[in-house]
Amino acid sequence: MNRINTLFQEKKNILSIYYTAGYPNIDDTMPVLEALQEGGAELVEIGMPFSDPLADGETIQLSSHQALENGMTIKKLFEQLSEMRKSITIPIVLMGYYNPVFHYGIEKFIAKCKEIGVDGLILPDLPFDEYKNKYKDLFENNGISNIFLITPQTSDERVRLIDENSTGFIYMVSSASVTGAKSSVSTSQVDYFKRIDNLNLKNPKVIGFGIGNHATFSKACENADGAIIGSAFVNLLTKEGASKEKIVSFLKEVKGDL
Repeated sequence: MNRINTLFQEKKNILSIYYTAGYPNIDDTMPVLEALQEGGAELVEIGMPFSDPLADGETIQLSSHQALENGMTIKKLFEQLSEMRKSITIPIVLMGYYNPVFHYGIEKFIAKCKEIGVDGLILPDLPFDEYKNKYKDLFENNGISNIFLITPQTSDERVRLIDENSTGFIYMVSSASVTGAKSSVSTSQVDYFKRIDNLNLKNPKVIGFGIGNHATFSKACENADGAIIGSAFVNLLTKEGASKEKIVSFLKEVKGDL
């Protein structure tokens, strides 16, 4: 049981926010995180910028490029988060790509996550079989949830296999696309959400990609345990910087009466 498991046992309609570490400015990582917690985000995904992302749309790509230009590295991120548990009580997930983690040293990386209080990892390009055969015990022995993505094209058999071999939650990519906020949820997406719901998975389900306002967040919560907002929030940071007032206002607008 880590903070992610406890959260999903205690609450519904979970609002998770993604942002890029070191963006807009290199020292904004902790101020943004603290503002998100104050504003009511129940789960936060901190992006580890990488020069060659696979799943990110233009907004997050540009934020990652700027963060790298600012000098952000995994080592710097760990330094910034080293004392976060003095003020941060919500679950924290690091999201990024396998290459920088591999070069940092995966055992060293997992040990550091445990030390500073990171609860989970999302590495979209870490092959499932490699995780299962080489790293599953490492993650689980350190209390770190490994969170896999599924899409509308993922077979029921594959979804069940992922569910059996992961903890935390299942990240349901809303459509076969890159990240980016959209104004509505399509009928085909709802059909996909219902198909996954009918599988009765053991892990909670959180919908991401295309969630960016109260309407899409509410629709996602009808079909899952929560939703993730990334690009729309990064756009806010681009426009307003790490303004606590603007961040809190954004979250309140998204959550509405949920």
